[in-house]
Amino acid sequence: MRATRLPNGIRIVSEEIPTLGSVTVGIWVENGSRYERPEQAGISHFLEHLFFKGTTRRTAAQIAEEIDAVGGVLNAFTGKEYTCYYAKVLDEHLPLALDLLADVFTHSLFAEEEIERERTVIVQEISQIEDTPDDYVHDLFTQAFWSGHPLARPIAGTAATVTSFRRSEFLEFFGERYRPDRILVAGAGNLQHGALVDVVAKHLGPLVGQAPIVDGPPPVPHGGLSVHEKDLEQVHLCFGAPGISQTDDDRYAAHLLNSALGGGMSSRLFQEVRERQGKAYTVYSFLTSYRDSGYAGVYVGTSAEWVNEVAACVRRETARVARDGLNPGELARVKTQMKGGMQLGLETSDSRMSRIAKNDIYYGRDVPIAEVAARFDAVTNDDVVRVASRLFGSGVQQLTLLGDLDGKPLDEGILAG
Repeated sequence: MRATRLPNGIRIVSEEIPTLGSVTVGIWVENGSRYERPEQAGISHFLEHLFFKGTTRRTAAQIAEEIDAVGGVLNAFTGKEYTCYYAKVLDEHLPLALDLLADVFTHSLFAEEEIERERTVIVQEISQIEDTPDDYVHDLFTQAFWSGHPLARPIAGTAATVTSFRRSEFLEFFGERYRPDRILVAGAGNLQHGALVDVVAKHLGPLVGQAPIVDGPPPVPHGGLSVHEKDLEQVHLCFGAPGISQTDDDRYAAHLLNSALGGGMSSRLFQEVRERQGKAYTVYSFLTSYRDSGYAGVYVGTSAEWVNEVAACVRRETARVARDGLNPGELARVKTQMKGGMQLGLETSDSRMSRIAKNDIYYGRDVPIAEVAARFDAVTNDDVVRVASRLFGSGVQQLTLLGDLDGKPLDEGILAG
């Protein structure tokens, strides 16, 4: 990986991979829903949508037609700590991709009529999320677990906040947050670093200023049981406990633990809940990490009559791994699984671009794949036990249920260890 910093503070990182036929370039802004005030909830995501609705040089239709004409992708996504605008094309079309990206990033109009049109689209997006229970339960869990903290809020905001935004607020937010010290350009594939630096300097070099510091304290986890009754065929469970941050030294052991617990078809929870008991179609564990915090959890979709049994099974498995860890064969398997999955996941230019960007954002340096593999190999079972105890033995546990319990009583000890 090569890295350059422009005089105005913009960072540029790239990974040249001549054997790939594609190139992906992304403009990352270290701004997301975490950095919004309550009345601004969803403004980062809304603003991201508006960048593709017309510039001083192109209409929204022309933007779409030009990228479609070369079979490329021009898109964006908003997270809780960053927003990314990216283009993926065949290497021969890189100049067009860079021109499009620079145009939408620096010359978007944010026209009133487009704002009104997109407002209804985002309200529908929020409704769609709420109509997708296996996704929605995660939002409900986070809101309960980190209650009152910006990280607890949905990235898309709420219908109330989205309908309240005015053009002047978007312009003010953009002017404050989209400053050079918060911008990173990342590229990967069959490209040349020097050429990328030249283009970025031409289009983004004139940007000036610094974004205000809006980082707040980490969230405080809240345990308990949160039940949301809704007429659904299944009850969706989301169980979680305090996790790790992006830079925590325990992250390697935590990822191996997550893989063994519920990271695939051979995992403990999949084998026990689905294969042996037949009490769920979907069951998995997960790790969610941010700059200074995170959580570890388990999701299961099951019938109302099996909620207590499934919750008890999750408790048993998390307690067992915190007590005994993994057997030698299991630990060796998940190490191979994690390393293999990592390598397979980096066979495309977009995944490579995302990797080097996140490495710069969270670690301030390139983290070689060989280094990550070595850190996985160095994890011992004592590490797994210690990390499992840290994650699931803290005493702060949150269980969120979404669905129709059909009058079935919940066990008093449903959250007991």
